[in-house]
Amino acid sequence: MEISALTRSVVKSNHALICPDGHVNSVIPGWTNCKTNVLISEQMGAGLCQTLITLEAEGVVSGKTGASQIFFYVIEGVCMVNETVLNAGQFVYFPPGEDYQVKSASAGTKLLSFHKVYEPLEGYPTPRLLFGDSANVPGPAFLGDPALRLQVLLPEDLSFDMAINIFTYDPGGHLPFVETHVMEHGLLYLQGQGVYMLDHQWYPVKKGDAIWMAPYCQQWFTAMGKEPAVYIYYKNVNRLPAKL
Repeated sequence: MEISALTRSVVKSNHALICPDGHVNSVIPGWTNCKTNVLISEQMGAGLCQTLITLEAEGVVSGKTGASQIFFYVIEGVCMVNETVLNAGQFVYFPPGEDYQVKSASAGTKLLSFHKVYEPLEGYPTPRLLFGDSANVPGPAFLGDPALRLQVLLPEDLSFDMAINIFTYDPGGHLPFVETHVMEHGLLYLQGQGVYMLDHQWYPVKKGDAIWMAPYCQQWFTAMGKEPAVYIYYKNVNRLPAKL
């Protein structure tokens, strides 16, 4: 008999591991004929919202960003976003106050979204609508280690107050030190497996798992298995996190 009370998911005050076995659908106004799993949100103490959306053939995800900005990444399948066709690995960034609509998806299309309230910076314009393809984004060695490759999906200019990156680790690749920093993270594993250290606790992780890391949550990761480990992640950037 399967024991239904077992899970790898963990929710702590400064980090969380959310595994697919515990996903529960949420109803979002304007998001129809789809399953939406809210993986990270302000209700857990986060400064971002991260969702996983699985569309049916007639699924529609529509609304207006308001004070927040939204980044959509196509994990698998194909869909149309504001009349532009997006395939797996492609993405779109919507700035604040922008109408968005996802439609005409193949059944089972999966989207990842990151949401963050935009913080204007004096002297810099609000970013514009942006489409992109991760296949066209270079992945140079991270800190000189060829086993680690980092793709930066959004422009690195001060108009943006969030970054979305894809991190690839060859088997055995690992972060060169334990990171301790002010940036918050939300991430989703796209491929592979490994072990993540969060606040000195060790977690096996694999494709489909999501992780939240609060500011100053100490972190370290190593890839394991026979294929590269790949995750896409969010972090807040380019703003002083204090009012002085």
